[in-house]
Amino acid sequence: MKKALLALALLATVALAQNAPTMRLRGTIEKVEPTTIVLKERSGETMTLALADNVTLTEVLPVDPATIQSGVFVGTAALPGADGALSALEVLVFPEAMRGTGEGHSQWDLQPGSTMTNATVIALVPGAKGRTMTLRYKDGEKTIVVPEGIPVVTLKPGDRTLLVPGAKVLVTAQVRDGQPTALRVTAGRNGFAPPM
Repeated sequence: MKKALLALALLATVALAQNAPTMRLRGTIEKVEPTTIVLKERSGETMTLALADNVTLTEVLPVDPATIQSGVFVGTAALPGADGALSALEVLVFPEAMRGTGEGHSQWDLQPGSTMTNATVIALVPGAKGRTMTLRYKDGEKTIVVPEGIPVVTLKPGDRTLLVPGAKVLVTAQVRDGQPTALRVTAGRNGFAPPM
């Protein structure tokens, strides 16, 4: 009976660890060790993050805004204007292999009140100060104004050469064994910051 209870307790602990909430951190890498990074978060807080054994490293890089075309799958952080219309803060053109990632519309933590829409572009209309894109996702659609000059980026697989002091990063982390642990690190090169 004791062994069965111990096994149940261990299973519950593992399940809780797997269900721990994830958090997004944005900041600059200050130090890199073989199994950890020290991150100065945008709030100014400095923290040490363990690197998960299977950490995913992704490079973010700018692309020509013309890559936003009908039929591509994008993610866009946006803010509502005074008239309620959504205005993009950035647009991520997903590689085709990532089509469907996070599909939908939800709140986002880039800025207070911001949203994230991951969807397929079904229409683009030029305007005086940019373009308007209509995005369709499985539960609906959104129309978002894309102002001239906002960052337009894409992603590609990365490696440990992205993890250098001074690199701007977006980290998905989770507390594991009492330690904040980086599960995914999205980084730019040469000071380029992930805009999302």
